[in-house]
This record gives sequence, C-alpha cells and structure tokens, in this order.
Amino acid sequence: MNTEGEVLAEPYDETSIVVFTGLEAVRRNPSMYVGSTGVEGLHHLVFELIDNAVDEAEVGYCQEISVVLGADGSCSVRDDGRGIPVGLHPELKRPACEVVLTTLHSGGKFEGDSYATSAGLHGVGLACVNALAELLRLNVWRDGAEHELRFSRGVALGELERLGPSDRRGTQVTFLPDAGIFEDRAFSAEIILDRLEEVAFLHPRLTVEFTDERDGRHVVLSYQTGVRGFLEHRNRDAVLVHPEPIVVSRRQDSFSLDVAFHWTEGYAEEIRSFVNSVRTEQGSHVDGLRAALAAAINRYAVAHGLVEKTGGGEKITAVDVLEGLTAVIALKMENARYDGQTKKRLQSPEAERFVRTAVEQSLLDLLEADEDLGRRVVGRALDATRARLAARLASRTARYQQRELKIDYKVYQRQFGIRSRNWHDSCSWLTDEGLLTRHAELCAVPENARMLDVCCGSGVVGNAFKGKVGESVGLDITPEMVRLASERLDVVHQGTVYDLPFEDASFDLVVNREVLHLLPMPEKPISEIFRVLRPGGQFIVGQIVPYADEDAFWMFRIFKKKQPLLYQMFREEDFRGLLLGGGFTDLKMEEYFLWESIDRWIDTHETTPARRQEIYRLYYDAPREVRAVHPFEVLPNGSVRDLWRWCVYSVRKPAY
Repeated sequence: MNTEGEVLAEPYDETSIVVFTGLEAVRRNPSMYVGSTGVEGLHHLVFELIDNAVDEAEVGYCQEISVVLGADGSCSVRDDGRGIPVGLHPELKRPACEVVLTTLHSGGKFEGDSYATSAGLHGVGLACVNALAELLRLNVWRDGAEHELRFSRGVALGELERLGPSDRRGTQVTFLPDAGIFEDRAFSAEIILDRLEEVAFLHPRLTVEFTDERDGRHVVLSYQTGVRGFLEHRNRDAVLVHPEPIVVSRRQDSFSLDVAFHWTEGYAEEIRSFVNSVRTEQGSHVDGLRAALAAAINRYAVAHGLVEKTGGGEKITAVDVLEGLTAVIALKMENARYDGQTKKRLQSPEAERFVRTAVEQSLLDLLEADEDLGRRVVGRALDATRARLAARLASRTARYQQRELKIDYKVYQRQFGIRSRNWHDSCSWLTDEGLLTRHAELCAVPENARMLDVCCGSGVVGNAFKGKVGESVGLDITPEMVRLASERLDVVHQGTVYDLPFEDASFDLVVNREVLHLLPMPEKPISEIFRVLRPGGQFIVGQIVPYADEDAFWMFRIFKKKQPLLYQMFREEDFRGLLLGGGFTDLKMEEYFLWESIDRWIDTHETTPARRQEIYRLYYDAPREVRAVHPFEVLPNGSVRDLWRWCVYSVRKPAY
C-alpha cells in the first residue's frame, strides 16, 4: 500500500511460479502426505514401513517382521523379504534403493502382477518417511551382502556402502522423526501393537515381533485363525447374541473377501475394515457390508412373518441392524482407489457391489439353514427398533403429552443392564467424592430415618448417607443394578419410579441423582416420590443443568447423542419448577462444578462411533454465545474436558 492508501499488487508473472524439487513438497506440507503432524501422522510413518513389509509377505517372500522402538526415540522396521534392489537405476544412474527413498511416485508396485493387491500403490510411502525423518538409516541384505545408506531430512548423507558379505536377506529402515515437523516424537507402543496385532491375524503365515527398548517389553505375535480369530479376540469380553461368529469368504475375478461378524448386546457398531491389509475407516466395502446385512435380515424377517410386510408395523432399518454389530472385513482387490495417501476411505464402487452380493446371499443362506440363528439375529434388530421408537416417543414435545404415555420398560432395562458393566469407569461424576458429599451435607433427618435411594444405580448415592440414616433401601429397574447396589445398601428392590412398590409415607428421606431427564412425564416419578415420603420428609436430588439459555439446546444435543433415551435438558428454573409443582416446599439449592472427560463419558455401549464424532464436532464448532457462558477445553490432541454445572436440591413434603 502506498502513502495515498492505494493497494499495490505483487507482480504475477512467470517468475512467480514455484517448483518444489525432491522431497521439499512433503516437508512443506506434511499433513497432505501423512494426515497430520500429531500422533496420527507420527504413527502413519511406522505404518508405511509395516505396509511395505506386509506387501513382501503377501507375495510370499517374507515370513517375519520386526519392529523396535529404540531408547533414543527411533523406530526400526525389519523384514526378511527380498530386499530393496541396490543396483543402479537404468535411467537415473543412482542406486535403486536411493531412488525409492528420495523420489516421490517411485517403486516396484506400479507395473506387473507381483504386487497386484499391494498396500502401497502411490509410491510415496518410503519417500515420505525419509523426508520427515531427522535421521534415517537403510540396511538392505541382498545379493550375498549387506548394504547401508544414510539420510537426513530426505537427503542422502553419502554413497551406498557395502558393509560386507551376508547370507541374510531383507530390508530394515531405522528413523528418528524430525522434531521440527512433529509436535510430539514419542511413539506409542499400544498404537503400534494394535496395528501389528491386525497384521498377525490377517496373515496367518506371518510372525510379527515387537520390542520396546524404553521399558524392555517384548512381544511375539503369530495367529492362524484369520478374521474369525481376530473378531473373537476383539469380542472376548462382549455379551454375545449368538454363540459363534458368522464368516463369509468369497474369491471372484480380481476380488478376495474374508469377513466375520457377530452381534453383541452392546450399542455401538464396531467394524474393523481392511483393503489389501491396510486399515481403512470407511469406504465402499464397508457400505456394501452394511447394505448386505440390512437387506438379508429384512428379507428373512419378512419371509418368516417376524415383521409385517406393509402397513404401520415394525420396520427394521439399517441403523437397527447395525446396533451391536462387531465385524472384521478384509478385502483384497486390484487397482484399489482411496481418498488419499493415508488410505482412510476406499472409493472403488465395484467393491461395494461385490461385497454386498457376496455377503447378502451368504447370510441369507445361513439364516435359512439355522432357524435359531435367524430368530436371534432378527430379534436383536427388533430390540433396536423398539428402543429407537421408544426414544422417539420420549422426545415428543409437550403438546403431545396430554395423552396417557405408555413406557416400554424393557428398553430401559436392556440399556441400563448393559451399561452396568464397568459402570464406574464410564464417567467421573458417578463416584466423585465432592459431589456425593454435597448431597449428604444437605441431609437433615433423624439418625434412625428410613432412606430410599430411587433409581439407585450402583448405590453410591445412598451409600454417601451412611451414618446419617438408620436404614438404606434401594430401587432400580434392572437386576444388574440391583446386584450392584446390594453391595452398598441394606436392601434393594427391583421396580420402576413410575410405580414405586412401597406404601404411602414409608420413608423419611428419598435421594436421587441424574435420572429424571431420561424419563418422559417426570411429573409422575415426582408424584410417586412425594407419595412415599412421610409428612415433613426430605427429598435430595442432583441434576446436571445448563449455565444459561444460550447453552441449553447445545447441551441437549450433546446429551441426546450420547444417551438416546434422554427426554429433556432441564434448565435450573425448569427443575426448580418441577419440584415445587409436585407439592414440595422449603427448596434449597447448592451448585457444584466438576470437570468431566468427554472422551471417557462417551466411551460407552450406547454411543456409536458416528455419534461420538458428532459429539466432538459439537464441541469443536460450539457457537460463540455458547463458549461465552459454558466452560470447556479442547486439548491439542483433540480430547475434550467439560466443566459440568451440578445443582443439588433439597425439598420437603409439607408436614400437614
């Protein structure tokens, strides 16, 4: 801009065109090639090296892969394959191994049939690792000798050396990530082991070895059971709908498919998908699997009269079929097309058609041959259908609430029965001493008082009143929760808060926490609690509430995606009105603020992976007005902490 305020344009001519040579483009924009400069991108470098070794195993030349995390922060991947060629490239007149490591889109996988279903078809994997490594050492055992070549940030530090004779064969790449590129250079043993476990299951003839010199850990992985064994391994702690996994294998033209799937009593859909041994997150092969399962189950259900063909009866949707599904799908195909170098999504439409055709007919044949399996699988899908309909019913607006509302208690029993497993691991607030103390501090009843912990869960709230009351009674809807609560309370009954199985005026104190927002017509449970309290009795209840009107609907969306049975998000004044409208008096309220890990909170059976991502996105994209009133933190690694506002209320039943 000149002194008169006019904008002076930069010259734009032939001299403005910039051409990056060598690997400079990778270093300028590493995320384009490896996904990110965070944890994901760092480990993608390791996976590129593992994939190259797996490609050698796929064509029958490699039986062992070894990964070592060095005490100096390096990572080394070795295989006993043929070894990268070390002779001079006919055109470039440089060793072929140097060309592969310094030139994008170079390699031996572009032509011929030897690598037809290779993981690495873009020819940039090794070069990317080299470009983003502070130091890299390549060792090749080939042609009766060991060869070595060293690099720094993609540039060779010298000539290829012949170290001496050797009867070994294979390739080893050892690299130290560039501190100027990656935010954190510390490799995660668990992330790498997870990938190596996949490789070992998918390649039964392969032995995979892992060593962590930082702590001395050493693991050898070798499995012979393929996708079936992999799925059984992943489901080892799951509650299964049918005893054996369903396995489908199909070979046709340029495709090879192995898929195993199993329905569990969980809520999340968990599919591990692979194309040419590379883990993918989504894609046409996964779409084909989902469509096939939905089509086969619907065809079977209609044919056997398990659902109505037409009219307003139950309809099994794809979402219902996928609830509780766990699967491993491994597809091999020629000319696989991905969304980019990180290969997260397969974009080959022909793969969807092949997978759908193969799985749909195979599953339908299996269901027809095994009536018990058919009824179990369809019954599981119908359970999901009913839960979905119940959640939709619970979300109706107030203008529909004048009619009598029928509640499907089986939906609540099933969901909270499953949730009772690892109950205390699901969030911080369940056992937070500060929050429990805040409830107990409000207690003002005689020492011989009789207390009811309604919807008691695991009994931790009622247990907080130990020493303040004479007898502690619990009630919950599921037998699982009854068993858990019985460890803390004197006696626990099974029943519902809509029809408490107790006489009028049976208790001096009723306690409850974080339940009423899950229930349609919460006025009914409030009236039942009022009924069983003696005149002058006390009701103490805790509830998460928004900070203001600005964050109320935003919080409702988050909680609804986490818990499908959520009915409403009470504002503080709404909850106060609910209590006073139920006939209670003498209201007192105290606030308590608690940081909650959202990563932990949404890692539950009822929250699908898709819903988890939607919850993260609600935090990442929270409107300015929400951020102004609602404290939360998004950490550099993408995890989220939320400062929840708890309101703990004390009210009294009037002493007539």
